[in-house]
Amino acid sequence: MTATISIQKVDKAYGKIHALREVSFDLPPGGICALVGHNGAGKTTLIKLMLGLIQPSGGAIRVLGEDPAAGEFSARRQLGYLPENVAFNAALTGRETLSFYARLKQLKPATASTMLDRVGLGDAADRRVGTYSKGMRQRLGLAQALLGRPRILLLDEPTTGLDPALRQTFYDILHELRDGGATVLISSHALSELEGRAQHVLIMNRGTLVAEGTLAELRRLSQLPIRVSFELGPGYDDAAPTWLANLAASGTDGHVVLVPDDERKMALLQVAAADPQVRNIEVVTPTLDDLYAHFLRARETAE
Repeated sequence: MTATISIQKVDKAYGKIHALREVSFDLPPGGICALVGHNGAGKTTLIKLMLGLIQPSGGAIRVLGEDPAAGEFSARRQLGYLPENVAFNAALTGRETLSFYARLKQLKPATASTMLDRVGLGDAADRRVGTYSKGMRQRLGLAQALLGRPRILLLDEPTTGLDPALRQTFYDILHELRDGGATVLISSHALSELEGRAQHVLIMNRGTLVAEGTLAELRRLSQLPIRVSFELGPGYDDAAPTWLANLAASGTDGHVVLVPDDERKMALLQVAAADPQVRNIEVVTPTLDDLYAHFLRARETAE
């Protein structure tokens, strides 16, 4: 499958400051990718390079098969972009603003009305943007990024200021785009929000890509333990069965086992399932927050 975004050994330096160091990855069509890292890790620099707003100091970038830094980047109209801090002309209405962006993408201005309704701004379409709250301006930014069903969507902290209901609507739209073959890249600090939605994760630290892969792949790489908790029936009172007592993790209440991988987890669950006094089993795998912290610590230790 041909990558829609290909980054190969990309460097970006500002004088003596290296914002990116030999970053490489490919993103296929039809997926949502989480780009995570602390402030200054190089996330926004990467997005600007993909948009052709800045040029790399070294390496190669291809977006929809084109070089964004080339003089003619015709694929730009097939990109949607939402910066972290959106800014619009306060004197224009929401409808006028979105109609302007629609014309830039060579779309019919009438498409603006449909998209305003989709992000919950239909009733405020003819109000001046200067009267919008921060959350409303964020919604307007989302609307302009989504115009024309882009093949690539680059989003920098997209859900800032959105209420839970609109946040869910936003991800519903992203899933539609993904299912239609679009590549969605989300740079965000809201890791728990991304965990069940991103098929691929890129973890950045100090301009370097320290880990990438699916959540399952990152869990295997990290070797962080899986926590398995058991609720026992009254037949055991305060004592745990032998099979559990021999495995229980130190420092727990005796009903918790830490296993290193899925294979041992499944073996443990088979033993537990044969015990009629086991009332409930809870399995907690390492979260994206856990994985992010682990790979950053590993990087710091290596240095």
